[in-house]
Amino acid sequence: MSGPAVLLYTVLTVVPVGVAIYLSFTDWNGFAKAVFVGGKNYAKLFSDPASGRAWYVTGIISVAGTVLMVGGGLVYALALRGRSKWNSFFRALAYYPHVISALILGYLWAAILGTNGAINSTLQKFGIGPIGFLFDEKLALIALIWVIVWAGFGFNVVLFVAALQTVPAELLEAAAIDGASKGQINRRIVVPMIAPVVTVATVLNLVGLIRAYDLVVSLTGGGPAGSTQTYGYLILAKSFEGTKIGYATAQAVFLMVVSAALALLVTALRNRQDQAAAG
Repeated sequence: MSGPAVLLYTVLTVVPVGVAIYLSFTDWNGFAKAVFVGGKNYAKLFSDPASGRAWYVTGIISVAGTVLMVGGGLVYALALRGRSKWNSFFRALAYYPHVISALILGYLWAAILGTNGAINSTLQKFGIGPIGFLFDEKLALIALIWVIVWAGFGFNVVLFVAALQTVPAELLEAAAIDGASKGQINRRIVVPMIAPVVTVATVLNLVGLIRAYDLVVSLTGGGPAGSTQTYGYLILAKSFEGTKIGYATAQAVFLMVVSAALALLVTALRNRQDQAAAG
């Protein structure tokens, strides 16, 4: 009975990955015959200044975005743990941006933060600005991180709210009767009990942000001066458009390996911490 599932997985996953790995060792522009060049694409990948800069930007976005979305989402979920109409409203409000296309969100925030956008137009009425939210290198990166966190924040809230429902109410009541404060209950009981979910959220956010592309396209276009150009944007908007298919595929394969390695590392660290706590 598992035959069709195995066949489908092979056709949709194993074969494309295998083809991508092969193409990463070739010089191919997408039209002419692919020429095998060995590891030249990977050697170029590690010596390309553009790749180094893109990884730097990607690292900042991934770490900052993951910390803010997971940490902020957990705090927000803890604040809205109880059942009420207002809590339901604020949960839905937090999740709403997640259901909108990232490209649309990027264009929306570009209209808000641009030189002639809503914020700058308002500030100019008071003789202030314009402020280069999207045209100053540091501010553009901060703006991109802000929009990414705003867009993905709600997913973490929903994930943590669901996890909090699994914490036994009797355990929380017993801790409160023993004199534990709300902060102590959250820190010593609630958070440790939902730690596996926190790990899953961390992995999902980290891997997702490493591949960030769509918001970069619609919000900053990788600018100014490459200050918001992520590695995913570099691959899709630069290498593939430049018909450097072999090199772009090598970049994509390397991105896939880094994403898998980080996911395994975070999971291994979480497992080690759980074992140390149990031992």
